[in-house]
Amino acid sequence: MPYRVHRFDLRMSKDQGNLQRFLNSLRGEVIAVVPNVTMGPFWAHKVDFVLVVEKIET
Repeated sequence: MPYRVHRFDLRMSKDQGNLQRFLNSLRGEVIAVVPNVTMGPFWAHKVDFVLVVEKIET
């Protein structure tokens, strides 16, 4: 089975609707959503983007 990896840049406080529309627009099966967590000022954690792994039907 082939897989496709998508990168979705986001702000956690504003892009919930955009992420939902993106996930619903995928044709294949979503296998994993992997967040990229970084450290901000004062040890605050921040998610810059997520990687979405999609299993494509052949």
